[in-house]
Order: sequence, then C-alpha cells, then structure tokens
Amino acid sequence: MADTRSAILRRIFNPSQVPLIKGTRSSSIFQYNGSALVAMVGKNCFAIASDRRLGVQLQTIATDFQRIHKIHDKLFIGLFGLATDAQTLYQRLVFRHKLYQLREERDMKPETFSSLVSSILYEKRFGPYFCQPVIGGLGDDDKPFICTMDSIGAKELAKDFVVAGTASKSLYGACESMFKPDMEPEELFETISQALLSSVDRDCLSGWGGHVYVVTPTEVKERILKGRMD
Repeated sequence: MADTRSAILRRIFNPSQVPLIKGTRSSSIFQYNGSALVAMVGKNCFAIASDRRLGVQLQTIATDFQRIHKIHDKLFIGLFGLATDAQTLYQRLVFRHKLYQLREERDMKPETFSSLVSSILYEKRFGPYFCQPVIGGLGDDDKPFICTMDSIGAKELAKDFVVAGTASKSLYGACESMFKPDMEPEELFETISQALLSSVDRDCLSGWGGHVYVVTPTEVKERILKGRMD
C-alpha cells in the first residue's frame, strides 16, 4: 500500500511524469478516484448523498463503493478524495468515537465530532490525508448541522447545503437552483437526489447511481438511486 501511495505521489508532484489524467496540463490527487458528495438541510432533518463509482482516473473499478459512513444514528460522514486515505481516516474516527462513548457514556454531538475530525486532519498537515469530509448530524433539539472542511481541517459551516468531490462545481449550481428552506424529509430526498443525478451527468469521474441517507429524529432512510451507467 505504501509503495502504491508513493508511486501516485511521484507521478503527481514530478512534472516530468505523465499527468494522472491524459490531456490535462495538471491534476490533483483528490481527483484520482473521482466522487460527488452533497449534504442538505431540511426541517428538523438532513440528507447526505454520494455517487457510487470508484475509479482509477478514467477507468471504472467498482460501481458500489461506499463513501458515506454512519458514526451513530444521528451522525454521518462522507469522505471525498483518495479512497485508501478515506478508509484509513474513517477507521481512526470510529476508534476515537468508541473511546468517547466509553468515557462519556453518550454519543458525540455533530459539532464536537466536526472539531475532532478537524483536529485529526490538522495534526497530519505536513503529510495530510488526501480526503475532504462532509459531515451531517442532528444536534440539540434535533437541529440539523452540516459542514465540510479541507484536507488540513479548515471548517466551512453552512445552513443550507455543502458539496465536495470532482462534481462539486455542477453540484453547487444544481443545489443553488433547487434548494428551499424547511423542506420535509420526502421533498428533501427528491431535491438532493435530482441535484446529485443531474450533476454527476456532467462529470466523467463520478456517477453510476447514487446513495442517499435521509435522517430525521426518529428514523434513518437509506435509498439507492439508479443513474446512467456510462
């Protein structure tokens, strides 16, 4: 695994090497596997969605890749970037959350969890995890909380939606045009699903359907979306 990671980094940071994506003058390690992530706020609920494609540049490796992970019933995290780093970071976060549960005898609040993620990323700032998290949760009084951050833990809070991934530019446009405040869970599901599917159609590094979680104070609804398979 370390040899593979070193080889990827050499190709990215050595200008004499062929770029990761042919035909481009430069490329980013974050684009290596491709992805699309979005979290959106509703009325006492939130939704988080991702595409299902795992690729190596323009080659599709898997069409059922899990990018969104459950921390507890009211807290989810999606990880965009290098897939190996995302899996490693998720394992560290699960470990730290279980330690918190043992010590505090309660689940972590979304705001606390976002600070934990930010701290873990910043402590690795000189050799960072090549991934950017999208966090969604229900806090006190079931108030929805969403945020994203960069690879060294600089947080960006939002009251409507946050996006990440290689399809982030088209996601911004779709979410800006479709979002409405105080949506009910079903309307929120329709909105985030349409935004995701229309955005990944405009990005060649993400797609192959979608994975959506809609979280309310009483239940978690998980749905798989069928999209274009080309």
